[in-house]
Amino acid sequence: MSNVFQQDYQISRKDRQKLHQHNSFLIWFTGLSGSGKSTLANIIEHELHQLKISTYTLDGDNIRLGINKSLGFSEEDRKENIRRIAEISKLFVDAGIVTLAAFVSPYIKDRDSIKAILGAENVIEIYVNTSLAECERRDVKGLYKKARLGEIKNMTGLTAPYQAPINPDLEIITDNVTIEQSAKNILDFILTKLTLKNE
Repeated sequence: MSNVFQQDYQISRKDRQKLHQHNSFLIWFTGLSGSGKSTLANIIEHELHQLKISTYTLDGDNIRLGINKSLGFSEEDRKENIRRIAEISKLFVDAGIVTLAAFVSPYIKDRDSIKAILGAENVIEIYVNTSLAECERRDVKGLYKKARLGEIKNMTGLTAPYQAPINPDLEIITDNVTIEQSAKNILDFILTKLTLKNE
């Protein structure tokens, strides 16, 4: 890598933010499979779009169908999966876009690496806290059933660990709260972060 150099351009992140007329950052949804991460990200992006906010959502399955399709679910592959997503997110945020990312991201050290790559001030960590029992009850993709039958290895929450965030920016406990109320709580929090500072 000794012959690779950072290339700087005339248009800066601040210039792009001014064009979009709002701040840009990464909203990272973490939680068990079936917790509601992607559903909430979808609702939040729709609401922000209605407010003329420039957005893009990165989703676990979609990423694994494309740029990360070569990766499995070992701890090392999960680490690389998150690293690549963080680097992609950094580009989107630099482009002035509010970026939403919905990933199980089970390990604290990997989520810390996201903040190291983007800068902690550019990341909003949202813990979608849903009990394993509720996630299994929903089992939207049938993954828990397959894992119980031994058809899926390294299933987070069952045969692989999930390390809950210690101090997330926002924690949403969804077991007894409607998806609409959860989304409203998240949106209210995010809206306070969008205003550009006068410089």
